[in-house]
Amino acid sequence: MSARTGPDAVMAERGRLTGLAYRLLGSLAEAEDAVQEAYARWYALSPDQQDAIDSPGAWLTTVASRICLDVLGSARARRERYVGQWIPEPLPEQTEWSSSRPGADPADRVTLDESVSMAFLVVLEQMTPAERVTLILHDVFGYSFAEVGEITGRTPAACRQLASVARRRVRGSRPRPAPAGRQADLVRDFKRAWEARDIGALVGLLDPDATVIADGGDQAAALHPIEGSEQIARYVADLADLAFGLTLLERTVNGQPGLIAQQDGVTVTVFAFEITADRITRIWAVRNPDKLRPWTER
Repeated sequence: MSARTGPDAVMAERGRLTGLAYRLLGSLAEAEDAVQEAYARWYALSPDQQDAIDSPGAWLTTVASRICLDVLGSARARRERYVGQWIPEPLPEQTEWSSSRPGADPADRVTLDESVSMAFLVVLEQMTPAERVTLILHDVFGYSFAEVGEITGRTPAACRQLASVARRRVRGSRPRPAPAGRQADLVRDFKRAWEARDIGALVGLLDPDATVIADGGDQAAALHPIEGSEQIARYVADLADLAFGLTLLERTVNGQPGLIAQQDGVTVTVFAFEITADRITRIWAVRNPDKLRPWTER
């Protein structure tokens, strides 16, 4: 066994593969399962078969991506049966899992920070599996369309078209976000107004057409989106009154300023925000305990 295919070199790919799979699936648990399966297939190869592979990292990327494609195909049906709204699993902190490959064309690239934001992941949920995989592999991880074609079983021209369609979806669904510093200020002001039960201040921070989407799994949560600044302000104020001992904390959620709610030191809800034009336009509230596992194990 060469150093190139040795355990240390192969396992060094795990973080990058997990980052790729998370972006493709929107679920850290499913991403970890996909990466684990990719490694299981690697270690099922004989030493001679492993040594014959020029780039174990590329091989693992191909296998993990194909596994994710299969998962995405079945995930759509599962999510249609999901109780209430389905939101991607929130990450407790930004992690630089990868970087663009040398020589990659930066045009139309989605940055690593943007590619784990909740707003971007929600847009990905509206894409076909092929569009999603092509966009992430090419625009985020810097693979050529020829390489993406090898992974997905499509021609480079077909992959180029898929990426073009996916980019239009992104541009059409995501308004330009506010600067990071302004986002943090608005989230902090929202937290203070919420704690003070200040309906007027909450309304002033929210876009008139703002939306709250809650994902509770089998926990109590709004089954349908809540729309409108006044309705949202009264909804969150009521939550503060009903939830005894609720503590709001400022935390980074998917690389963006967010909030978490804790009761008795346990994270019970994670809030991610979309902020444009100096107002909060969208709030995603994740209450499903299965999706909060990374937050309770920190």
